[in-house]
Amino acid sequence: MDLAYTYFAFSAFFNAIVSTIMGFLILSKDRKNKVNQKLGIFSFGVALWSYAYIIWPLAHNRELTLFSFQLLHIPACFVSIFYLHFVVDWLGVYKKHRAIIWAGYLMSVFFSSLTFSTEFIADMIPKFSMRFWAIPGILYHYYLLMFFSLFLYSSCLLFINYFKERGEKKKQILLMLVGIGLSFLGGSTNYFLWYGINIPPYGNILASSFVIFTTYAIVRYNLLNIKLIATEGALLVMNTLFIFRFIVSRDIWELVLNIIILLGSLALSYVLIRSVQKEIQRREEVTQLAQSLEQANLRLKELDQQKTEFLSIASHQLRTPLSITKGYIELIQDGAYGKISTKMNKILQDMDTSNERLVKLIDEFLDVTRIEQGRTKFVFEKKDIKDVVESVVKELHPKAEQKQISIKTLSKTDKTTIMFDEEKIRHVVFNFVDNAIKYSEKGVIQVVIEEENNGLSVKVRDTGMGFDKVDGANFFQKFYRGENVKGTNVTGTGLGIYVCRKFVENHNGRVWATSTGLGKGSEFGFWLSFAFSPKT
Repeated sequence: MDLAYTYFAFSAFFNAIVSTIMGFLILSKDRKNKVNQKLGIFSFGVALWSYAYIIWPLAHNRELTLFSFQLLHIPACFVSIFYLHFVVDWLGVYKKHRAIIWAGYLMSVFFSSLTFSTEFIADMIPKFSMRFWAIPGILYHYYLLMFFSLFLYSSCLLFINYFKERGEKKKQILLMLVGIGLSFLGGSTNYFLWYGINIPPYGNILASSFVIFTTYAIVRYNLLNIKLIATEGALLVMNTLFIFRFIVSRDIWELVLNIIILLGSLALSYVLIRSVQKEIQRREEVTQLAQSLEQANLRLKELDQQKTEFLSIASHQLRTPLSITKGYIELIQDGAYGKISTKMNKILQDMDTSNERLVKLIDEFLDVTRIEQGRTKFVFEKKDIKDVVESVVKELHPKAEQKQISIKTLSKTDKTTIMFDEEKIRHVVFNFVDNAIKYSEKGVIQVVIEEENNGLSVKVRDTGMGFDKVDGANFFQKFYRGENVKGTNVTGTGLGIYVCRKFVENHNGRVWATSTGLGKGSEFGFWLSFAFSPKT
């Protein structure tokens, strides 16, 4: 039976150490938090009960065993009300249960004040295989009724709220219920001998389960902290065994050896826990940063949507007066309001050019808003992309000639028929070639059609201004204009090639811009797949 008594002492020691550590862990998180305070007090209550519990397995006479039983029941009287107080605070229902809480404290004070009386523990006698065990007094039955009633009431509150809650709190409640269940199964083995049932308290080691599970659920419920909990749990068990071995040392040499082993274990535990904490802290920082970035991204998307809607409204409102202005300019030029002079006609032409520039700008805004709102209509047909390229080159040839720039079309494949929207792809080719003319002072512009990666690529190469890597990475973003061209074309908006990118992406294609550096020319191109099949 000595081995069983050693186990009973160890189980109490284990519960005491675990509850003490958990209590300090809880209060170290946020000692000003009322919920943490109640959970910490509950943990320390279990710890005090367990420290007193250690005495009776080591006692060899009636008097010391009785003293241990009387002493351990003082904190035991408060454990259940401490737990109920914590639960109602955590659930936010304290006001509804205030009367029960106060009644529970009053009963706990009453019973704890009488634990040394024979009305609580009537006697201590040998019982079954135990050296000594208590005989319950009349008050002990009522104490047990209060003890289990308060725990049962706490469990009912948690169980009811389990079905009301969602997400993390639901999982926290489940963990707490599991802890209470294990504690009830283990802790109940302490009471069979009181009523003449020969079942020793072998399950007592589970009594701290509700402390462990509740602390984990409330303070440590974070999937990133599972590694730390596992590490701390393993080290806690290991160090508890070393401490217990230290206590039962048989001679001075074994005592010295156990001290060295214990100190080494504690030092190793500290290093391991610190390293795991640092790793978890870094992971939590990364997680928080990711969450912040996600929120910022959502906010940016919302702002971008608002900007798109504003552009749509503003563009439609501006287009009407510009169309009216254009009509009046044409009427004046046609002499509808009388004959005009040559000088006046020149002014009207300049006005018409400026008006056309504004109309083009507004059309770009409207293209952007239609694309981003999903209102752009596409008409996909199988056509020869070479015809589109040659048409654009022919249209822009006079503009190139004015700057003494030569435009050449080069088709490196005979397979130039592909599925595309002629209007949209023509817009892309026109934009790329027009920009090549605009940002080149001399030289040759080549428009090359090639078969690549089961598709066709169209590349517009020039010998113009070129650009650096930063511009290359950002060219197809909305409103972005290259640093090298801001002083060249002050009327540019940075929307043209953004619209081109969107048109090509709607063909499941891709765009690119490359350059070997400033002043070394550039290449703007796009690729379309032969396998592209538009959704009907």
